[in-house]
Amino acid sequence: MNTKIFCDIAELNQIKKFGQKKIVKGFTTNPSLMRKAGAKDYKSYSKKILKICNNKFVSFEVFADDYFNMKKQALQINTWGKNVYVKIPVVNSKGVFMGKIIKELNNKNIKLNITAVYTAKQTQRILKSINKKSKVIVSIFAGRAGDAGKDPIPEIKKSIALSKKFKNVEILWASVREPYNYLQAKQLGCQIITVPPAIIEKIEKFGKTFYRLTSDTVKTFLEDSKKSKFSI
Repeated sequence: MNTKIFCDIAELNQIKKFGQKKIVKGFTTNPSLMRKAGAKDYKSYSKKILKICNNKFVSFEVFADDYFNMKKQALQINTWGKNVYVKIPVVNSKGVFMGKIIKELNNKNIKLNITAVYTAKQTQRILKSINKKSKVIVSIFAGRAGDAGKDPIPEIKKSIALSKKFKNVEILWASVREPYNYLQAKQLGCQIITVPPAIIEKIEKFGKTFYRLTSDTVKTFLEDSKKSKFSI
C-alpha cells in the first residue's frame, strides 16, 4: 500500500517548508491548530495557507456546532479552491451524528474529510450516508484512542474492510504519536496518514540498521557526558 503522507499543521512557515517536500501530498488543519498558529480571521488565514501550499490538498474544518451554520460554513469553505477538502466532525458537541449534512454535501460533489472518528461503527454510518462517486476521507484518531488506553488497530482494520466497495473513500490514520505509526498505517492499508512536521522529518531518515542505532545512541551519551564535564 502506497500510503500518502499529509502534514498536520497550520503554521504558515511550516506549510511553506513542507509544501516543497515531495513526500508531503497534502495538509490537514483543525480549529485547534489554527488557533495555535495565531489565526485571527479564519477565512483570510486559510487563504494564506492556500497561497503557499504548492497546490496540495488542504482540509479546513467547520467550527459551527449546529446544522444550519455548519452547512453555511461548509459551502463557503468549498469555494476556496479545487484542492480543498471540507472537514466535518462525525458528531457535534452534543453527540448528534452529522449524517444529514454529510449526505447533503456529498451529493453536491463536495470533497469531505469526516473527522474525529474512532470506531468502525462510526465509519459504517458515514458510508451509509454517502454515494460512491464524491471523494470522502474518513479520519480515524488512532493516537488519541491509544492515549485513552484503547487499541485503534481493530477499528481501523474493520473500517478499511467496510470501505473496500467505495473507491471514492480513503481511510486516514490521524493523531500520529511516533514515526512507526506510518509503517503501521501502510501495513493496514490506510490510504493516508497525517503527520506532524517533526515526525515527517524522522520518517525521512528511515533506514538505519539496529547496529547503527546502537552506535549513534552510545555516541550521543558520550557527547553529552563530555559537554557536562561529568566526573566520579
